Amino acid sequence: MTVITLGPEGTFSHELALKLGNGPVVLEPTIHSIFAAVAAGEGDGIVPIENSEAGGVGETLDGLTQYSLSITAEMYMPIHHNLASLVPLDKIRVIYAHPQTHEQCSGCIEDWKVPVIHTSSNASSALEARKTPNAGAILSVSAAAIYRLPIIAEHVENNPENTTRFVRISKTPNPTCRAGKCSILIDPDTDRAGLLYDLLGVFARRGINLSRIESRPSKRGMGKYVFFLDYAVSGCTDEALRELEGITTIRKLGCYPKTEVPA
Repeated sequence: MTVITLGPEGTFSHELALKLGNGPVVLEPTIHSIFAAVAAGEGDGIVPIENSEAGGVGETLDGLTQYSLSITAEMYMPIHHNLASLVPLDKIRVIYAHPQTHEQCSGCIEDWKVPVIHTSSNASSALEARKTPNAGAILSVSAAAIYRLPIIAEHVENNPENTTRFVRISKTPNPTCRAGKCSILIDPDTDRAGLLYDLLGVFARRGINLSRIESRPSKRGMGKYVFFLDYAVSGCTDEALRELEGITTIRKLGCYPKTEVPA
């Protein structure tokens, strides 16, 4: 199966896809284009969905809202960032970084007091730094090697335990999953006091563990949100979903196992 993920060569997504080794890898310039390619039947996608430091990845959450695709696996990858440049730190006048990378490395960036320009990926940061005089880029060790940028500061992330959760997206959902995690999208069609309390109570009354809840603008106006929920698979899951469907509109995003990432 072809795996579609974020390019250019040298992104963390690309590195993960190569480690998993599930088939040929196709690189797309944006997360949105990954979703479009998967929806067109060109393969499965691997996309980042949340980071332990910076939180949810908006482009991925929006893609799950816009496209009728399923999550079929999740993977966790330690993320370590480095500052790379053709010049010493005191000569750097601008740093290129992906917005999530910027947030994950905000402490060092504040200390350096150097302006930051956002890019579409860490690999794009490397490309910009190579062609811009007195520029640096925050990226992975592999990207620094690919684009021949010397690393001048290692492990510049705020938290040494920095981790990104990735998911595999597919046109076809997993068969019935009896272990692991499930995800759903809740799109409330009403706005009333106690709605969120009632939604969460469906799971609480059955002892179902919610591992994540996140809101995202619905794009239908100020104050209108959709909610993403992850929960552990249990014997009461189907019953809980039936009750939930009686309260609001939901879309099942899939039940899936955790895939271990080779070192």
